[in-house]
Amino acid sequence: MAKVLAVLSSGHKDTENNYETGWWAEELFAPMEVLENAGHQVELASPKGGKPTLDEVSLSEEYDPEGKYKKMYESGRADNTMKLSDVNPEEYDAIFIVGGHGAMYDLAEDETLHGIINSVYDKGNIVSAVCHGPAPLIWTKRPDGQSIIAGLDVTGYPQAVEPEGLPEILPFSLEGKMSEVANYTADEKVVWGNEQLLTGRDPFASEALAEELVKALDQKNK
Repeated sequence: MAKVLAVLSSGHKDTENNYETGWWAEELFAPMEVLENAGHQVELASPKGGKPTLDEVSLSEEYDPEGKYKKMYESGRADNTMKLSDVNPEEYDAIFIVGGHGAMYDLAEDETLHGIINSVYDKGNIVSAVCHGPAPLIWTKRPDGQSIIAGLDVTGYPQAVEPEGLPEILPFSLEGKMSEVANYTADEKVVWGNEQLLTGRDPFASEALAEELVKALDQKNK
């Protein structure tokens, strides 16, 4: 059994633009289900700890037509997260960073998270992220001062499909920033940059990313 840390945004509220966001339901619950069904343990963390803010759009009929993730959310599966500052990265075989636009606000430049990512990576373990979740990877610097994704093949949520009007109020373009340091593609659902770094394009890549993660964990534990 492997132990996996899932990191969620605590949420962001922009009163000026009447905009609130956080983490995306499918991007936590689909991977959690795949990992747990494979016998692995998933623990949750966020910058503030406690119950992080969900992006309510992710439970809408468009994105959760069967109400599966709504049911999982209402069961309290994500109500109690550790503070990132309380995480011991030595305990984890992998980390995956959950998307949702919230990740661009409170996870992207969180130095505590960067330290956790580097610690997991330095142990030879797996760093993964989906959708907007790769945002903090851009600012996670290795000892040479380069981003952890520098020169690697990566994916993440494409700029072309951001909701209308939203790019104007987001803190940066995910695709744009990733493209500055890495080989960004929107053509693949999931992309291994190297044997330790895995990224997924969008919510619909969540399950595929988890399946890749399970294969890699199984291979490591042989």
